[in-house]
Amino acid sequence: MKTRHFLITLLASAAALLATGQAAAQQQRPIRLVVPYAAGGPIDVTARILAERVKDTLGTVIIDNKPGAGGNIGADAVAKAAPDGLTIGIAATATHAVNPWLYSKIPFNAASDFAPITQMVRVPNVLVMNAETAQRLKINTVADLIRYAKANPAKLNYGSGGNGSAGHLAGELFKKQAGIFALHIPYNGGNPAQLALLSGQVDFNFDNLATAAPNIRSGKLKAIAVTTLQRSSAMPDVPPVADTLKGFSIDTWWGLVAPAGTPHDVLAKLNQAFVAALNAPETKTRFATLLAEPVASSPEQFGAFMKSELSKYETVVKTTGARVD
Repeated sequence: MKTRHFLITLLASAAALLATGQAAAQQQRPIRLVVPYAAGGPIDVTARILAERVKDTLGTVIIDNKPGAGGNIGADAVAKAAPDGLTIGIAATATHAVNPWLYSKIPFNAASDFAPITQMVRVPNVLVMNAETAQRLKINTVADLIRYAKANPAKLNYGSGGNGSAGHLAGELFKKQAGIFALHIPYNGGNPAQLALLSGQVDFNFDNLATAAPNIRSGKLKAIAVTTLQRSSAMPDVPPVADTLKGFSIDTWWGLVAPAGTPHDVLAKLNQAFVAALNAPETKTRFATLLAEPVASSPEQFGAFMKSELSKYETVVKTTGARVD
């Protein structure tokens, strides 16, 4: 009997140790953070910075780059993942506000297939002109540009990285609110569009501030206004378009989401860890090199923000008539 009791006790202890080991293994499983764009870009870099900062609270976070289809492939991978907190992803302006209206078919529902965690970043776009062109046309402000366009109908044009790009949509929103016309000239990417502006082939562009900043600082481009509602800390002397056109706002943003159905306590834990990382002084310093401003928020705030952006871009995209497929 003693032997039997000993064996029972031994087996029970072994089972308990096995269960504990399985639980520990489950807790130590890495989190997969899907970035729907190629490695090396600003979104990828900021994701890696945060992954490093949360490892003490969340454990290992592995970056999984899944580029393609304007970000739709990566976003779809998140939407269809198990809602257990072990797969999260990046939601960006393109994937969660523009693409649902730009693509005739999209494999996920941006409004219902995701659970918001927190916004991460805001990067202003900037209205820029070739410095020589601005000087020749005597354009120094948004009001000057609107005044010139109204006095010289059909003489202005602007470039962008392609139909449906951020620069294209910003330009069309600007034209609509300002009541002016300017011919849109699409290029195959942001760099060719900027080269066209630098060479004087187009009159103005709405460019990403991080991309345009070197040529602004060198004096080749003139920054007329930023597209955020407030001034950017990166270029505090440049006023917002909204100072002239009330409510104008069309910046680049991205944040973190999980699959819909992820438990609230899991979302709360993820939010707490990533918000702390976003608010860390070291994060702000590193993001500043990308001219990106950290924006920490609650899941509810980020969810409301994405909903408003989705609605805004429905109007903008339909106004342009832009389609990708």
